[in-house]
Amino acid sequence: MRQDIILDSAIRDWLVSFIIAYKSNNVFRRVLFPIMVVMVLVGILRHHATQLLNSKPKLDVKGIRESQAINRGWLLRSSAASDIPISAFNARKQFLTAGFEKGIYVKNPGVKGPANPMSDPGGMEMMMEGMKKNMAMIVPQTLIMSWITYFFSGFILIRLPFPLTLRFKQMMQRGIETAEMDVTWVSSISWYFLNLFGLRSVYTLILGDENSAEGVKDMAQMQMGSGQQQQQDMTKVFQSEKEFLDLVVHTSFFGQC
Repeated sequence: MRQDIILDSAIRDWLVSFIIAYKSNNVFRRVLFPIMVVMVLVGILRHHATQLLNSKPKLDVKGIRESQAINRGWLLRSSAASDIPISAFNARKQFLTAGFEKGIYVKNPGVKGPANPMSDPGGMEMMMEGMKKNMAMIVPQTLIMSWITYFFSGFILIRLPFPLTLRFKQMMQRGIETAEMDVTWVSSISWYFLNLFGLRSVYTLILGDENSAEGVKDMAQMQMGSGQQQQQDMTKVFQSEKEFLDLVVHTSFFGQC
């Protein structure tokens, strides 16, 4: 059964005016679409460059041992340990608390206080990975921004089909200092920023979900990671875990056995 598509009158009029302007105005063909195509191609190149720059993470045996020891203590304190007898619980508890007290699971036992990330090979490797991703993001965007500013500064490219308030004027009309122009008109530099934050669906369609074409996402993840990865004094962490284990009252499904 055939079903007609109903469009809003404002969007329909905008589409008609867009097609007419595209056929009669060279600005669309020489400015608007080239900027979008160049940004898509640069995003694809950034994805492949990031894949080439990524190095395989090296296994840090001491770091894994340290984190797994904390996990073992946490599991022994949780309700997941209720399916082992009290004798097995006490043996595990005694073994872990002795190790926590002696500090045998600490990655850097001779270092007091939080470890210096500059002296940690793993931390240095993470910093190098972050610098590579920053370079893959900053260099192409700087070149594109310079290209648009030099060749297409002052161009008005498109008009949005929906109204906007005056607060959007500075964002939509960057590079054009006019107070009389309607807010819905978009300048070339603003078109660049709209493409920068709005091409995620295109990249997902071409490269898949796990892609590195959108450098903004990688930078946001690195900023979140840098805020969360604060160095801790693991000796104090293990001492706290030992105290928590000492206070645990175990209840087993097997009863007193």
